Amino acid sequence: MSDRNDLIVLRRVSKIYRKGNENVSALDGIDLALPARGMFAVVGPSGSGKSSLLHILGAMDRPTEGEVRVAGQVLNSLPEAGLTHFRRKTAGFVFQGFNLIPNLNALENVMLPMEFYGVPAAERRQRAAALLERVGLAARLTHRPGELSGGEQQRVAIARALANDPPLLLADEPTGNLDSKTGAMIYELLKEIARERTVVVVTHGEALAALADRVLHLADGRLATNNLERTTHV
Repeated sequence: MSDRNDLIVLRRVSKIYRKGNENVSALDGIDLALPARGMFAVVGPSGSGKSSLLHILGAMDRPTEGEVRVAGQVLNSLPEAGLTHFRRKTAGFVFQGFNLIPNLNALENVMLPMEFYGVPAAERRQRAAALLERVGLAARLTHRPGELSGGEQQRVAIARALANDPPLLLADEPTGNLDSKTGAMIYELLKEIARERTVVVVTHGEALAALADRVLHLADGRLATNNLERTTHV
């Protein structure tokens, strides 16, 4: 069962989408509890509900049924303004396609989320530079995305996701556009970040998922095991 140390608690969460004249079940009665630190991989075949789960955890979508509690906030009951605040401060996002703004350099891309949150300019610049140094890009601050390799772009994206110091980092296929060596480096970076916050990663790569503290197997919108139990994947 969950306790007060859990950052994420889902109770009987389901998500149904309307497709034409049919209802499509993406998630079916998910029960889940994840602690405030650690790296958790979500695996499963295409259409199993992995991205739907990530979107609900990040308040990018609402469940059809059930309760979603993240960092003490019940997302179901938050108004749109509350969800926007949650996405800016509580959850950071890393995507397969990097999603960097092409006409901004690395430093400016990382500074942007802090601007939306009202952080003073000098603090934005200092914090962004420190985050880029942490991900090994101290020498690339003024480079635009088109001047960076795929792995460098993803590291900028990770730094940007950490800009407002969120307790939750969500990554959707973060190595999907990278070669295996670069992908392994990105996962090692995420593993390091997971020492201080909760990192949830959707991946098709079982070898990379093996780096996680726990693997959540999804099939047909259901978890393969009762994930309210804290079993460690080794």
